[in-house]
Amino acid sequence: MTLLRVAAAQVTAGPNPDANLATATAAVRRAAADEASLVVLPEAVLASFGTDLRAVAEPLDGPFATGLRNVAAELGVVVVAGVFEPSGDGRVHNTLLVTGPGVETSYRKVHLYDAFGSRESDTVAPGKELVTFSFQDVTIGLATCYDLRFADQFTALGRLGAELVVVPASWGAGPGKEEQWDLLTRARAADAQAWLLACDQAYVPPAGTDPLGVGRSSLTTPLGQTSARLGAVADVLHGVVDTDVVAAVRKRVPIL
Repeated sequence: MTLLRVAAAQVTAGPNPDANLATATAAVRRAAADEASLVVLPEAVLASFGTDLRAVAEPLDGPFATGLRNVAAELGVVVVAGVFEPSGDGRVHNTLLVTGPGVETSYRKVHLYDAFGSRESDTVAPGKELVTFSFQDVTIGLATCYDLRFADQFTALGRLGAELVVVPASWGAGPGKEEQWDLLTRARAADAQAWLLACDQAYVPPAGTDPLGVGRSSLTTPLGQTSARLGAVADVLHGVVDTDVVAAVRKRVPIL
C-alpha cells in the first residue's frame, strides 16, 4: 500500500506573472506546512485568460517556472502548475509544469477550449502526447481543464497505469457549468479507475468568454465518489491517495 498526501491550491491568478508567482509560492508553502507531498496549482496560474498570452509566455527555464522549481526544491514537494510557453508557430502552449525532487516533466494540453464562444486554438497550439510520471511509487497522469470532456484520454491514462490523475483548470462560469464540472470530474475518475485531483481557479465573475474559474476543486475516488471538495473561494484542499483502493477497484471492475 502507498499513501500519498496531496493538496489542491485553489488560487486566483491575474495578468501579472510576478504577482501570480508570489500567490502561487505562498499557496505551496501553506500546503507543504500541512504535510502535502504533491501540490497542484490551477491552469493559467502564470497569467489569467484574457491576458496577452504571447506577451507573457515563458520557456520552462524562465523566471516563473524557476521560481516554482526553487520553492519545490526548498520544501521537498512536487508542484504541478499551469503555465504558458512559446510554441514556435506564433501561438503558445498551455502547459503543465511538474517539478520537484527527482521529478521534472511537462504536459501540453491536447484538447483546446473551442467551445461556449471561446477560441483557445487561436492563441494556443495543442499538445500531442499523454504524460505520466512516478512519484513516491505512485503513477500520476496529467490532464488540463477542457480535457475533462474527453473520456478516452482518461481511460488511456488508466491503461498507462495512472493511479492518480491531476487536472489543473480555469473552468469557465455560466449556466450549468458548476454542475458539469462536478459531473465530469467524477466521471473521468471512474473512466480512469484512478483518484482524480482537480484544481480549479477560485471563482471570478465572468468576463466575456474567458474561462476564469468556478472553484470547487475536488478529490474523487476511483469509483467516482467525491472524497473532498472546496467551495468557490481561494483555499487549499488536502487529501490522501491510497493506491490499494485503485488496485481493488480495477480487480472488481476490470474495464481497462
